[in-house]
Amino acid sequence: MVKNNKQNKLSPNKVAIIASIMALIGLYLFSYNYVAEKRQMAYDYMSARIFKNKEVATVNVEYDESEEPEDNGPVTNEFIGFLEIPSISFKKGFLHMDAEDNDVEKNIYVVPSSTFPDRKKSNLIIAAHSGTGWRAFFNDLYRLEKGDIANVYFKGMKYTYKLVNIYTQPKVGTVNIYRNPKKSTLTLITCTNHDNTTQTIYILELISSTQE
Repeated sequence: MVKNNKQNKLSPNKVAIIASIMALIGLYLFSYNYVAEKRQMAYDYMSARIFKNKEVATVNVEYDESEEPEDNGPVTNEFIGFLEIPSISFKKGFLHMDAEDNDVEKNIYVVPSSTFPDRKKSNLIIAAHSGTGWRAFFNDLYRLEKGDIANVYFKGMKYTYKLVNIYTQPKVGTVNIYRNPKKSTLTLITCTNHDNTTQTIYILELISSTQE
C-alpha cells in the first residue's frame, strides 16, 4: 500500500507542467474577455457613426411628396409617440425628427427621411443601438421573426404593423430600404447581432389603425 501511495504522488515536474497549463488557460480567458470588450467598444462606436450620418436611410426611401408638409406642433424634447414590440417586451417613446435629443446616443432615433404614420404611404424609420450598455435599445431585435407585430402610438391612434421582411446590408453609412411604396411601413434599423460589419433592416407593413 505504501508503494502504491508513492506512485500516486505527482512529481514536481508534473506539478509545474499542470500549473503552467492552468496559467496559460487563465491568460487566454483574460485576453479573450479583453479583446471582446474592445471589440464591443469599437462596435458601439461604429454604430454611432453610422446612425448619426445624415445619409442614413435616404437611399431608396420612397414616399409621396405631393402632400402638404406635416405640422406636428412645436418641436420639443418630449415624446410625440411610442414604439411597442410585444414579442420582445419593448416599449419606448420617440421624439420628433427635428428635436434636439432625437439622437441615437440618447434615444431611439427617428431618421429625418421619415414620414409619420398619419400620412398616406408613410415610412417611419427608427434606428437604435444594439450590443451592450444602456443605449442598446434595439439589442433584442434579432429575436424578431416574420409575422411579429409592432405598434406605434401617435396622435391618439394606434398603428399596428406586421413584420414582412428582414435583411442585412454592409455598414457603409447608408441604408437601402426595400419596401412596397404603396403601403405605409415601419422600418427598424440596428447593427446585426454578433456581426460588426453589417446592419439589419426590419420592414413592417401597416395592417390596421384604431383610435386609442
